[in-house]
Amino acid sequence: MVVRRKDVLLSSGTRSVEIAENLTMSDLTLSIVSHGHGALLRTLLRDLNQIASLRGASVIITLNVPEERIDHASYPNLRVDLVENPIPMGFSTNHNAAFRRCNSEWFAILNPDLHVTDDVFTRLLATVRRSPRIALVAPVVTDATGAVEDSVRANLTPFAVFRRVFGARRKVPEPTESHEFRWFAGMCLLLRSSAFRAVGGFDERYFLYCEDYDLCARLHLTGYELKLDPTSTVVHEARRSSHSSLRHFRWHLCSLLRVWSSYPVWKIAIGADRGSKSQG
Repeated sequence: MVVRRKDVLLSSGTRSVEIAENLTMSDLTLSIVSHGHGALLRTLLRDLNQIASLRGASVIITLNVPEERIDHASYPNLRVDLVENPIPMGFSTNHNAAFRRCNSEWFAILNPDLHVTDDVFTRLLATVRRSPRIALVAPVVTDATGAVEDSVRANLTPFAVFRRVFGARRKVPEPTESHEFRWFAGMCLLLRSSAFRAVGGFDERYFLYCEDYDLCARLHLTGYELKLDPTSTVVHEARRSSHSSLRHFRWHLCSLLRVWSSYPVWKIAIGADRGSKSQG
């Protein structure tokens, strides 16, 4: 793997804005994987560069396919770590590789096709810091029109997929009890690094699709809590590749078959996880 790195730090005379959660460069690492996203990636980086609480934060950018290089100097408030893959790799492999470069307490996964117009990270951190049992927190995800996307989902059974494909995509409510399972689509996730490490990160057998479900399910079954922060919002400029590409559709189908042959989905489906969770 060819890696080029250039850290752009704040000048010694510049101080970060004081915020409630006191976020510093050692607290958070962000991982973004670009698949030729170009202008969308640069828009996201401009958004992040303007967030005062992220000054000095590490941003690991993985270029999964050849594309124009990132100009580090355009984002002086961020510590940009650029990775260029000689061959494309899957979502799980790319973010696991980024995590191995992470030395911070918190690890965030962001799609390159996001707009972040507000300081969501301070609020996400406030949520995940409420309890050491909370391993993952996600914001509300909307589309460009402001409509809420169905990024909070019920257990990924064949029936749930059938309902999503052929029925209305209903908003899944937040759990009322800590043992109730909801999983979060992987376009924007903030993770406790120790928890992510404890479950072995993403399962790299998932090349694309469903790796976010599998991670959430394993965290849940290990005893961690997954939370939605309703006060945080990001905008997702979705590219529905699996709707138009036969290759993406095949990846999606293979991932679903892997989920349905796995242990977590059926243990959660029959409610075998609830006894230990409710007693914990």
